[in-house]
Order: sequence, then C-alpha cells, then structure tokens
Amino acid sequence: MSLLKRIESARPGGAGGAPEPAPSPVAPAPGGMPPGPPTSAARLLATAPVRESFRDVKFRIQTRVIQELDPRLDLSNQVEVRRQIEEIFSRVVDEEGLALTRAERVRMLEQITDEIIGLGPLEPLLRDESITEIMVNGPRQVYVERSGKLELTNVVFQNDEHVMRIIDRIIAPIGRRVDESSPMVDARLTDGSRVNAIIPPLSLVGPVLTIRKFAASPFTVEDLVRFGTATPEMFDFLRACVEARMNVFVSGGTGSGKTTTLNVLSSFIPNDERIITIEDAAELQLRQEHVVTLESRPPNIEGRGAIPIRELVRNSLRMRPDRIIVGECRSGEALDMLQAMNTGHDGSMSTGHANSPRDMLARLETMVLMAGVELPLRAIREQIASAVDLIVHQARLKDGTRKITNITEVQGMEGDVIVMQDVFIFEQTGVVEGRIQGRLKPTGIRPRFVEKFEVMGIQLPPGLFGFSF
Repeated sequence: MSLLKRIESARPGGAGGAPEPAPSPVAPAPGGMPPGPPTSAARLLATAPVRESFRDVKFRIQTRVIQELDPRLDLSNQVEVRRQIEEIFSRVVDEEGLALTRAERVRMLEQITDEIIGLGPLEPLLRDESITEIMVNGPRQVYVERSGKLELTNVVFQNDEHVMRIIDRIIAPIGRRVDESSPMVDARLTDGSRVNAIIPPLSLVGPVLTIRKFAASPFTVEDLVRFGTATPEMFDFLRACVEARMNVFVSGGTGSGKTTTLNVLSSFIPNDERIITIEDAAELQLRQEHVVTLESRPPNIEGRGAIPIRELVRNSLRMRPDRIIVGECRSGEALDMLQAMNTGHDGSMSTGHANSPRDMLARLETMVLMAGVELPLRAIREQIASAVDLIVHQARLKDGTRKITNITEVQGMEGDVIVMQDVFIFEQTGVVEGRIQGRLKPTGIRPRFVEKFEVMGIQLPPGLFGFSF
C-alpha cells in the first residue's frame, strides 16, 4: 500500500473523512417553541471551557501529523517513518500548547504511530506475548485468549469502517480482497500469524477479525512438560515412535494445541532426512536443515488459480520425500495421505479435528469419501488400519489447560472394526478451585510395534509402560 493511501486510510473519518459536526449547545424547547432566556447555571455552563477528551485530541493531532508527513516517504523504512512522525508530533503538540502528562504524550504518540504504519488498536495486543489469539467482534468488542481462557479487553475501534481499514491493511500486501462479493478471506501477517476475516452481510455484528498469533520461538518438549501437557515418559515414547518411522495423527478440537504438538513431534525427526511440509497457512517451525515448505493457494479475484492441499500432497510424492507432514487434513487429501503412508513414506504426520481417537478414525473415513472415489467402507478402514500407527489426542480442558489425554495405538482390523488400544491416558481425579486435577499415566499395555524399536536399536526406559520388560 502506498504511503498516500495508507495515510488516507488512517484519517479519523476514513479516506477524505471529516469529523462529525458538534451538537448544538442549546436544545429547542418542547413543542418547537424557541428556548427561553438561559438561567445563570446555563450561562455558566455555556461560558465554561469544555475539555476535549484524550481521543478527540488524538484524532486532531493525528490529522495534522498525517497532513505534514512527506507522501514520498518509503514505508518499508520504519525507522525513518517513526522519526518523522515523532518530530512532527512534538512540534504540533507544542504549537497547540496541549497540557499532556509525559505518560499521555507517550501513549498518544504510540497510538498515532500504530494507526499510520501498524494495525491501529491491535498493535499492543500483537506485542503482548502472553496473548495467543485475538478476536475482533465488530468495533466495540475485542476478546483475547490468554492461558487458554478468553478475556474481554478495553480495546475499541471507532466504527465498522475503522475495522475494515485494518482488515484491508492486512490483506492488501498479499493481493487479497474482501468486499460484499467476496466477504471472507484468509491471510497471514508478516510474522506468520494466521488471519481470518468475515464481513457483512455474512456477519451481523460488523466486520469480524480473528488472528491466531505465531509464536516467535516454537515451544519445546521442556515447555510442554512444564505446562503439564504431557509427561517426560510420554515424550520418550513419542520420540521413539517418530525415530522408528511410525505414522502419526494428532487429533483434537479447535484451539487444543494440535499444531504445537505436531511441531514438537516433528523436532524428533533425524536431521539427515528430507522433510516436506504442506499447510494452508505455514505455521510449522521445523529446525532441521533439509525442509521444503509448501503452502496451498486460494483462488484469485476471478475465482481461478486455486492450488488445494490435495494437489500439493500428490506433487510432494514426486519430490523424493523421506517424511510428509500435512498441517491439517480436512478433506479428500486424507486419501492421498493414507496412500502415501501405505506406499513407503513411513513416518509421515498430520492433524485432524476430532473429539477422541475413535472419532479421528471416523473423520478419516468421511474425508476419504470426500475425495470422490467410490470405495467400500471396509476397504477404507483397511487403508486406515494399515496406514496409521498412532493417534495422539489433545484437548483443551475447562480450566484452559491443554493436555495430551490419549496416546492410542491402532492395532489393525477385527472383522469390520478397527481395533485400538490406549498406551497413555489422562485420568481426571477432581477439581480444586476451578483447576482440573489428574494424572497422565501409562495403561500398562505394551504396543505391538515396540518390536520395531528393538530392530532399529531404539531403547526405551525400563518401566515406561508401567512395568519392566
């Protein structure tokens, strides 16, 4: 976006906007009669100086700063842009003789800078590392997720147009658009944060913006153990499964931490393997040297040119992968993923939305049917039972904590049913002061594929499954 357009979009009334006219100080008398002579109290009120609100002053100063900025300024040079804004702001405040405290002056400068070169009221939320998700429900209601819990903030926008300007500022650099003919859009911020916007007429509360923040440094095994997501023993087992090239699905509900867990599991892949990741919006942060990152593409303005995940999965098979990692299976790509797992691409991983490990298998059946291939149900189940070795199920509990509640082995078929067996589970013991109490423990069942560990020379700690062997 050019500096001129961005400056226009930052004006309080939008592009070319003007402030609303001030209301008349004297209201007409009831019945349309002209007002009588003002009382002494009314005269005193009329002559008393009216102190402008902080917001009104900010808009007025912001307008002057924008007018005096050099329109040829290169917005990519943020240091120079900030320097000019600060210089103009200081001069304008001094010229107007505003009695601002130091804290008010700093806050006003920061807010004006955010409006001109940032995402306006959202900038403080984006800078707050404790916030994982930002949800804008129209101009007057902004929620955040912190520690797994939703909180209403005191952040507000001026009106619907203000929210729309911020949405446009996010999607314009990547060539996307959102309007009545295309009222939904997915995008990504420069730091990798995932963005979804939906606007009227589909949204009845005004423009709705959801930002899933991208962690600057990915969580590690030690972090998830500290959070109580899993135990060190569970990660010892999962590390052995990844090194032994087991095929793994991570299941769970929205916001349960599936991608975070998949990222940690991916960190166990040996550094000498070629890994291809496929996602709608690149969120995985692999640290290995040989990683190829692929991202699907939505249709353009004319509705053409879309490259779905399924097509990328097929193409990845011709790229000599050692491992294929699909950020999330949602549709027919599940069939291509299962076929890859069954044709020599062991050690592949993906995630899926489900309420339990058994539900994940049912979801896989449904997604395979969405591929449009006429297959009998038993054949689909045989494909799943043969391809998937392990399901790691994660949940966000009522107290906001995220835990791996099941690590489940897929053992095979018995008749028309896929047989599964929990290896580790979370056992809830109670609730104390709103916090869920429980323990993550082994079930005492030794998985059948442990024999593969021994063949590959992978040693597990004795007593890992609750007994020595």
